[in-house]
Amino acid sequence: MQQEALSFLSSTFPSHHHHHHHHFPSFSRLRFHNFPAFSFKPNTSSSSSLFFPPKSPDFPSFPSTSETLESDIHEKLLYLDSLGIDFLTLINRHPPLLSAALSAVKSVVDYMTTPPINFSLPDFRRLVSMCPELLTNPLTSHTIPVITFLLREVGVDGVFDLRQALRRRPRLLACSVDCQLRPTLYFLQRVGILDPHKHTYLLSCSVEQKLLPRIDYFQKLGFSRRTATSMFRRFPQLFNYSIAENYEPKLDYLMGEMGRDVREILEFPQYFSFSLENRIKPRHQACAEKGVRFPLPVMLKTNEAGFRDTLEVCCDSSPPLKTSPFYCTNKDS
Repeated sequence: MQQEALSFLSSTFPSHHHHHHHHFPSFSRLRFHNFPAFSFKPNTSSSSSLFFPPKSPDFPSFPSTSETLESDIHEKLLYLDSLGIDFLTLINRHPPLLSAALSAVKSVVDYMTTPPINFSLPDFRRLVSMCPELLTNPLTSHTIPVITFLLREVGVDGVFDLRQALRRRPRLLACSVDCQLRPTLYFLQRVGILDPHKHTYLLSCSVEQKLLPRIDYFQKLGFSRRTATSMFRRFPQLFNYSIAENYEPKLDYLMGEMGRDVREILEFPQYFSFSLENRIKPRHQACAEKGVRFPLPVMLKTNEAGFRDTLEVCCDSSPPLKTSPFYCTNKDS
């Protein structure tokens, strides 16, 4: 049925339907020659919002499967367009939306945009654009259990924090509680992350494919399992960084250009949160030009003005005591 619907849509709409929504003419002005006429009422069920015109004596008593399919699609298109959601773009990314019942779609919209969840319409549109499965996953057997899990088991503190968590990681709404979210929660707790409600963005990550390989990576560098795990416990965001695009280039620069020992990151795993090009390299080069060497936190955590002031104090006046966090030395440069 989805193939038939896609074929129908491709013959009904112009080929440029993948452009942004504002490039389309208003759907209310489109001429749907193949659709029977009917009225549209967004706040009523699909059964009460369809009013077919009087049938001609030549027409069959019941609409054909094709006619019913076209009517359902038309109804969904108008409803989603009334919310500012581009139906045509969305079905290209998530074809199951074609066969989803309009009443089920409306139930999801009502649940997510009214109290207690109460997402604003712009926020809801963003959720759908990043997680179109939200519109087709069963509300009572999927979406509500996900939200209940976040509130009761993860410890998300109220609806405001729930909305914040879902804004940050809409893909949580596409995850199964039993197969994805709960196993990841248990893994984080075993690692020693006792405040998972602050790191809900990690719950959509696969333990086997994403979380464990990152711990294994640091073990391959020579750290013990316990030591590597302690870094992630103190800085859980470390789980969210790419090995190839983050860990490797920053460690190469740390040990190569900067000439530092890899063990420095044990005390400062936040090193990986700073931009290599915009923060790490410029700060290191500024220190190298002055012939000084700061501890990584001093070099990277301060703002630009604070860093420059610290650099000037260290180079142009009496050096600070060795016990000071600003202590620097020329011999390691």
